[in-house]
Amino acid sequence: MIEVSESTVVDAPVDVVFAFMDDPHNHVTVTPSLAEARNVESLANGGKRLDYTFRMAGVALDGELVETTHEPDERIVLEMRGQLTGEIDLAFESLEGRTRLTYTGRYEVPGRVLSAVAAPFVRRYNERELRTTLANVKTRVETGT
Repeated sequence: MIEVSESTVVDAPVDVVFAFMDDPHNHVTVTPSLAEARNVESLANGGKRLDYTFRMAGVALDGELVETTHEPDERIVLEMRGQLTGEIDLAFESLEGRTRLTYTGRYEVPGRVLSAVAAPFVRRYNERELRTTLANVKTRVETGT
């Protein structure tokens, strides 16, 4: 399993940042490799279930995201199912009108041999993806675009 985690402080209240990240369509606008979010359904826990397409090195990978934890203004946890498996954990911390958003991704790399060879590449790729995603969230929320 590969785990990457980064934080950023967004100059917006926690409820605004949470609402932005709670909309799966916004993830497509901020996550460089996320090509599509579709078939979004509401769940009884307040979360969402959706199908997604992720593009990595020109390859389209399809799967499902299920929000297993939905704690308004505090935490969202999404389970990744399909060709990619893992978990996305979004933590929100109120900082007197600002918000610390921490994004932690835990990803399985299939196959023992593939894992050993691909792990360093996958880690670097995900670290860059995560930094870019958080920078994009910060810009989109702070500018309202």
